[in-house]
Amino acid sequence: MKTDTGAIGVLGGVGPYAGLDLMRKIFDQTEANCDQEHLSVIQYSLSEHIIDRTRFLLGETDENPGEAIGEIMVRMAKAGATVIGVPCNTAHSPRIMDVAVAMLHEASPKTRFVHMIDSVVAFIRESLPHARKIGVLSTKGTYATGLYQDALSAAGFVPLFPDEEGRERVQQAISNTAYGIKAQSNPVTPEARAALLAEAEKLVEQGADAVILGCTEIPLALTEPDLRGVPLLDATKVLARALIIAFAPERLKKA
Repeated sequence: MKTDTGAIGVLGGVGPYAGLDLMRKIFDQTEANCDQEHLSVIQYSLSEHIIDRTRFLLGETDENPGEAIGEIMVRMAKAGATVIGVPCNTAHSPRIMDVAVAMLHEASPKTRFVHMIDSVVAFIRESLPHARKIGVLSTKGTYATGLYQDALSAAGFVPLFPDEEGRERVQQAISNTAYGIKAQSNPVTPEARAALLAEAEKLVEQGADAVILGCTEIPLALTEPDLRGVPLLDATKVLARALIIAFAPERLKKA
């Protein structure tokens, strides 16, 4: 069934629980008192068709996941999505997302793509005007492409990241097949949460004014709003609010 009034499109499966988390946060951030007052949302969760984004960015495969992401976004637009978001920070690397968005806009020029990283940086500028140093927990792929480094620096912030050992610890907390969040999302394992919490603590000790949870698996483990008074910024929640603003701003719940 194609919607008549449009819908928010969620490209799930990157990873699967991140897609569910974005859906939940769209509902949580919408002013609604009954079923019928909620916004229309379409989610396609086609994980098996999208190669791992970090593997591509680190040169471990030549298959660009942007092509599959683009194909799925086109399908969502044809199904009625007028605004689309992708709950995967790493997928927003220009090497991936530029390919996908070009495919979307060629097939459906009026469909709007809401950029997750741009939304997070804009949120910080608006909500934390006095912040200067911004910590980031992310995949190794996101770090290697300079995604948050470039966006934060361009906005006048000083980005902080874990050291090499810490970045590996974060990556393992996300993708380790024994205890990582992609393997065990509900509930997250104590090992994964402990590793992420330890690296967030180090960023706070370095003077971070806020810490971006810059992989959509991380908010599944670190659900608290702050760490010793330092905000933990849930990029998935920021994207949810940005999608609502793009689709029906009058329905956005007050922060």
